[in-house]
Amino acid sequence: MVKILELHRTSVKLFDLWSLICLVAFPIVEARVRHYRWDVKYEYKSPDCFQKLVMTINGGTPGPTILAQQGDTIVVELKNSLLTENIAIHWHGIRQIGTPWSDGTEGVTQCPILPGDTFTYKYVVDRAGTFMYHGHYGMQREAGLYGSIIVSLPSGASEPFAYDYDRTIILNDWFHKSTYEEATGLSSIPFVWVGEPQSLLINGRGRYNCYLLANPSLGACNVTNPECLPHVVTVIPGKTYRLRIGSLTALSALSFQIEGHNFTVVEADGHYVEPFVTKNLFLYSGETYSILVKANQDPSRNFWMTTSVVGREPKTPTGLAILNYYPTHFRKSPSTVPTTGPAWNDTAPRLAQSLAIKALQGTIHTPPPTSDKTIVLLNTQNKIEGHVRWSLNNVSFSIPYTPYLIALKEKLNLSHVFEQKPPPENYDFNNYDIYSVAKNVNATSSNGLYRLKFNSTVDVVLQNANTMTANNSEIHPWHLHGHDFWVLGYGKGKFDITKDVAKYNLVNPIMKNTVPVHPYGWTALRFRADNPGVWAFHCHIESHFYMGMGVVFESGVEKVAKLPSFIMGCGETKSYHRP
Repeated sequence: MVKILELHRTSVKLFDLWSLICLVAFPIVEARVRHYRWDVKYEYKSPDCFQKLVMTINGGTPGPTILAQQGDTIVVELKNSLLTENIAIHWHGIRQIGTPWSDGTEGVTQCPILPGDTFTYKYVVDRAGTFMYHGHYGMQREAGLYGSIIVSLPSGASEPFAYDYDRTIILNDWFHKSTYEEATGLSSIPFVWVGEPQSLLINGRGRYNCYLLANPSLGACNVTNPECLPHVVTVIPGKTYRLRIGSLTALSALSFQIEGHNFTVVEADGHYVEPFVTKNLFLYSGETYSILVKANQDPSRNFWMTTSVVGREPKTPTGLAILNYYPTHFRKSPSTVPTTGPAWNDTAPRLAQSLAIKALQGTIHTPPPTSDKTIVLLNTQNKIEGHVRWSLNNVSFSIPYTPYLIALKEKLNLSHVFEQKPPPENYDFNNYDIYSVAKNVNATSSNGLYRLKFNSTVDVVLQNANTMTANNSEIHPWHLHGHDFWVLGYGKGKFDITKDVAKYNLVNPIMKNTVPVHPYGWTALRFRADNPGVWAFHCHIESHFYMGMGVVFESGVEKVAKLPSFIMGCGETKSYHRP
């Protein structure tokens, strides 16, 4: 009996030793659950020195940065304390694999969050990179409801580039009118355009010239307010910094530059880029980039970081921040005049940057060689019963009162929810002149959607054209929810479905979730419809999407898990239980 006990003790010790060896040699990496509690409300703030009502999260704008590691689960308990306004938040660039109801797109994947309600978003960040979040109800992004999501690699993995420190910057444009005033103008007859932004913000800070106000002495604008002091990035001489830069502008395309510094572009929308060096970076609303900046200039002074409007005649001052070289005082303004950036109407360098962005060798995800379906979307400005709208193939998008995801998954009476006829997949290529105002600017409205075969490969060609103003074609940044796509090509003029397809880059195309369509040009992308759900695809300019510039794709909705009841309660789902 004693010998048996001794043998047992020996085997236990050997097991414990082997377990210890396994833990050392093969560490167990467990994904974490990261919990956030957010309270959204209106507060008076002065981001550009002009005081106005701003949407805040836990008292701040931009909101809290979500920091996570690849594979982590994010849980955000979001309380709507706006009192008189619904909300929804979209997690921009997060594919929501298995959780399409957490995409945060009101009317598409969920009912809006009512005043006083608390809604729980829960999703997995399935890959590393630089992402963002923002309001997706009405035009709330432009009211201050936005922030960053930074996802790091799993433990033990390394980036294909080296740097010492990591910093995050969000660029935004800022309007003094409320989103209610702007939305009312956009919906009115006669049409009232939102105009150009009053300021450009870098990490929520800008500087408006208070003396431009009719009564600057009334106190609504105060240049000494600490809320509008320039954002400062402090650097140590000789070190390399990864700046994660995102744009969530409501209207403007931007150029970003750092006085006296070139930098290297290494990431776009969460995907590694074949590195290239530049002195300015063009960003379109919804895009994110990582750049590497070496602090190798005169350490006895500070330098300007600036952002300026491109693609539209600039009536907005340059946005300013400070690159502070330690130990120079961080509030010491550079003695130089801030650069205004490249010419606003020079399209050549913007197109050149788009063409320069390729996937990093060794990280290329090769696209399928052919597609199963091609959809060509002509971007035009139109009128519907006197209202100015934006349209695709002469159809302007309208959001239904019952979200598509719920209607399709719950098998509601679909004819009561949205139009069953899908939008057109092309336009009159032979006869439409993209360089002129359309002979007939009238369009129709629809909330129909494209139903794609699950796991099929889809090409989308975005074709830009003249607006209702002669000799004018605008930049449109397009964002796809739930997927990344391969950017196969850009071109000038009218897309030729026979000649231009042969020029597609199928070797090393970058994958992105947001892509620009340049004036009088086209952009071609390819994606695989392999994420079950219903997904918005739209222009990321707030007013353009509000005016109908978007479509919706559905694929594999029957594969979606049981929907949580708390996303329901509007339209045809009013009778459904909500806890």
